Amino acid sequence: MDSSSQDRNLPASERKLKKARDDGQVARSRDLANLAVLGGGALTLMLLAPLMFEHIRGEMSAQLLFDAQTLKDPMIIINRLGTMTGVGLAASAVFAAIISTIAIVSTVAAGGWVASVKPITPDFSRLNPISGLGRLFSKEKATEVLKMSFIAVMLLWVGFSYLSSGMDTLGALVLQPSTRAIALLSEWLTHGAALMLLVLLIVALVDVPLQVFLHKSRMKMSHQEMKQEGKESDGNPQMKGRLRQRQRDIAQGNSVQAVPKADFVLMNPTHYAVALRYDDSTMAAPQVVAKGADLLAFKIRDLAKENDIPVLQSPKLARALYAHAELDEDIPTSLYTAVAQVLAYIYRLKAAMRGDGPMPEEAPTPFVPPELDPLSNVLAAQPA
Repeated sequence: MDSSSQDRNLPASERKLKKARDDGQVARSRDLANLAVLGGGALTLMLLAPLMFEHIRGEMSAQLLFDAQTLKDPMIIINRLGTMTGVGLAASAVFAAIISTIAIVSTVAAGGWVASVKPITPDFSRLNPISGLGRLFSKEKATEVLKMSFIAVMLLWVGFSYLSSGMDTLGALVLQPSTRAIALLSEWLTHGAALMLLVLLIVALVDVPLQVFLHKSRMKMSHQEMKQEGKESDGNPQMKGRLRQRQRDIAQGNSVQAVPKADFVLMNPTHYAVALRYDDSTMAAPQVVAKGADLLAFKIRDLAKENDIPVLQSPKLARALYAHAELDEDIPTSLYTAVAQVLAYIYRLKAAMRGDGPMPEEAPTPFVPPELDPLSNVLAAQPA
């Protein structure tokens, strides 16, 4: 069954969360960013407005001073205009830098810093109208619509209530001196903006954990996805098996160089070859120093003959050692007796070749447990 048709009710793994983060998919709260930008902008204006107005008032006073020299030289007016433009651009640049910093900090605060171009990469699959309808009626879109509706209703209600209660105050401003009227109007607007920001603050406090919950919900995985990820993490068993086989083949090919150090070679008689060595002073048991099949077996045999190393025909024992003994490791304990019989024959053979004893009789046929002989297992598995 396809994983897309299964219920995704398992928490996302660390691997999937990391991949989603690398693709730019993290929990982000737009309402927190909106609150930070609007609130930061309002606070910045309140703090910088007196200083900006003071500079603008000074520049305006200088602009409105005219004398005979000013009338004679039009460049003076142009220079004054340039100075005013510079003051305005500097104030705007400072305000923009502050707001940009606030926007970046608020965005990073919600989901952390993510360096990825995936979100801005064109995705033409999103142009599909069918998938677009699916996204339109998703749980995330329904939540977004409900949230925006709540924000709109709250802002309209707060705005209407504040305007209704402040109409008398606005009407009384006509009777106040201009300086006092401007101060009262500024205070009234500040209170109204604070109420609006309070609504956004409440929404942001709800939206931040909501976005975290929705992000975790989107990242949930099915049992099939978990299994697939486990396979990808551990590696495909078939590929791992092939890789191990390839490594064994390489190791066996390299082990041919150790054949001259072997005490004897067992063959099957042509398919398998196993070279063994035993040093009672350094080894607890005989070890396989080289092994191979087919062409590699012939190469081991020829190399053994070139170095006067005895080559014996013992099919069952050769097959068992090839299948169950690892290179440069002790042979299995269940094969100790069989290999010991061959070693005893090899020792007598070498002694006879040195003239220290009679030539031994035929090579022994050691007993090999059937379960250790691959050929016996194959024959037992065939139907009668």
